[in-house]
Amino acid sequence: MTDDDRSTRSGEIGPTERLAMNRTGSFDWDLDTGTIDVDEAGLLVFGMEPSEFDGRPASLVRRLDPPERTRLDEVVRAAIKSGENSYTAHFRIEGDDGTPQWTHVQARILRTPDRRAHRIVGIVRDTTAEVTHSAFVLELEKRREVQTSIVERTTQALSRAVTVDDVTAAMTGPGGLARLGADGLALGLVENGSLNVIALSGESLDALNDFRSRRLDRGLPLAETVLSGRPRFVSSFQTLGRDFPELAPYIERLKFTSACYLPLVAQARSLGGMALFYRRRSSFNADERNLLLGLAAIVAQSLQRAILFDEERELATGLQETMLPRRIPAISGGEIAVRYHAAWSGRQVGGDWYDVIPLPRGRVGIVVGDVQGHDTHAAAIMGQLRIALRAYAGEGHAPSTVLARASRFLAELDTNRFATCTYAQVDLGTGTVRAVRAGHLGPLIRHTDGRVGQPKLRGGLPLGLATVFGNEEFPETRLDLVPGETLVLCTDGLVEQPGSDIQTGLDALSEAMSIGPPQAEALADHLSDRLWERWGAGDDVALLVLRRSPDPGTPRAPRIHQYIHQADPQGLSDARAAVSQALRDWNMSELADDAELLTGELLVNVLLHTEGGAVLTLEVLPEPVRRVRLSVQDRSSAWPRRRTPGEAATSGRGLLLLDALSSRWGVEPRGEGKAVWCEIGPVHATATPEPSGASEPSGRG
Repeated sequence: MTDDDRSTRSGEIGPTERLAMNRTGSFDWDLDTGTIDVDEAGLLVFGMEPSEFDGRPASLVRRLDPPERTRLDEVVRAAIKSGENSYTAHFRIEGDDGTPQWTHVQARILRTPDRRAHRIVGIVRDTTAEVTHSAFVLELEKRREVQTSIVERTTQALSRAVTVDDVTAAMTGPGGLARLGADGLALGLVENGSLNVIALSGESLDALNDFRSRRLDRGLPLAETVLSGRPRFVSSFQTLGRDFPELAPYIERLKFTSACYLPLVAQARSLGGMALFYRRRSSFNADERNLLLGLAAIVAQSLQRAILFDEERELATGLQETMLPRRIPAISGGEIAVRYHAAWSGRQVGGDWYDVIPLPRGRVGIVVGDVQGHDTHAAAIMGQLRIALRAYAGEGHAPSTVLARASRFLAELDTNRFATCTYAQVDLGTGTVRAVRAGHLGPLIRHTDGRVGQPKLRGGLPLGLATVFGNEEFPETRLDLVPGETLVLCTDGLVEQPGSDIQTGLDALSEAMSIGPPQAEALADHLSDRLWERWGAGDDVALLVLRRSPDPGTPRAPRIHQYIHQADPQGLSDARAAVSQALRDWNMSELADDAELLTGELLVNVLLHTEGGAVLTLEVLPEPVRRVRLSVQDRSSAWPRRRTPGEAATSGRGLLLLDALSSRWGVEPRGEGKAVWCEIGPVHATATPEPSGASEPSGRG
């Protein structure tokens, strides 16, 4: 033990410390003569012997680097010119062996009565020990701040992780390695006696893809760490090839200098292991090892929560999937697509559902609904309610009766839950849709020209509540789907965003429907991708898309259909334009003007004098002479009758226009209403005259 060691342990000042303390000297600088007097201790601070010093300030600072000399000179000049009475400065002197020495000067400026500086006196001292100690402390504090930052940032990132995928994303995503203070990461989980590497992040680590999944044995360092439960700190990466021969061929491809292998243990259960790789580290001190073990504990706890969440989620979604239809039946005259999106904002699942039900006489029932709540209980109730509603619909009951019975069924379950739904019976042969809703969103209809309508469906109370409050009225609304039109049903998760009015979501859905592809499957994908991405995954979503098959006719006899809502001036204008454009596309432009005029006349009469919309059909009749047939179908049973309008009359000329512009016209009964039709173009000799008894009702134009 040296004298310095003994003195330090005993609390005494050793020779080294004493020498450092004695390296403090004084100086007296005469500014008038330009000479400076420095004592022996002061000269020692400047690294000079008394015999070497000539009394000039320039000789005193000759060991200073030019930048340091200039900086010191500027400090002195500024103090003199500013009228200050003192100054201090730190500067660096190179020792004989090139070691930097930090020196501190503290001086007082003596001035004459007229404030002119004529003398400077002060002290100089060697502060190398102080600066070195301060730098060490700063470096230590900096290192501790880095370690604290690693723990805090990693903990914060993992606190938001819910699933195992979330955990791996937090560690391998943007900034993940920086948060860990590493250059590479490998994360493995133990599953059924195997170690499966679920995450690799870092340049060159793709070389380990060969070890993604393998039996848990001691042939690799990560597996050995998992089995032993002890961490391994590798200061020289190359030594791994000697200890683990199977890894040796890959060492050169892994551009790292060191690594640590950490077991992931939570509540005495070994979950897996984590390896961190470094490019510029060659050792791990005690603080760093403790930090890494703490990180491993944080990751293990996060993984344990995530694994538990995934297991519960898998159980819940499995239950939910068993409650939904396994397959959608094929239908005649149209196509159906369904999509279901489960929320990922929590452990529990919701009670959203859809169903497609074959009905008597070739009809089909479609339903979309939502049971209150987001838990397995809601999913279980949903399954029971879906089966009950399916049974009531399959018995052939009217839509209003189906929902009334379903409400009664739910109330009798005594669950204190309610459900909303929209149910519709669809006849794709005629396009008739009879829809009812119970506190749910109504359907949207995409017309053949791309416009999207939101029909107003009168609604009843939610299922269950309707029975409790003694109001099981679910009024039916009739809709009409012309060939090529599409009906969309969904739950509110597709259109609802927290803090936003639901109409905003419905408008977004309408826009997405309008620009989407016409086919049911393609449109369902389009809506799913566009809107789930917009709103996020905070709620379950059920989506059902039903399209009536288009009826384009044949190349020789093309055909279009279009539905026009009542009191819809824009729809009337669009229909006239569609007829004109279609005839031009079919190379029959000579008939376009007459057809457009007759279209407007037929539609105006229906929209003004009946209680509903109209279906317009334009088709080409190729045989025996090619001509155009216009047909407007409505739900009124009143047939038109002929009148003779006076000169000042504003109506009554409709049939006169039909007589003047068409080759023939007539009226035909159609189900619950009628169709007024006319033909334009050459008439074959066998064409029949206008049917007798055609008349126009009073008030029709």
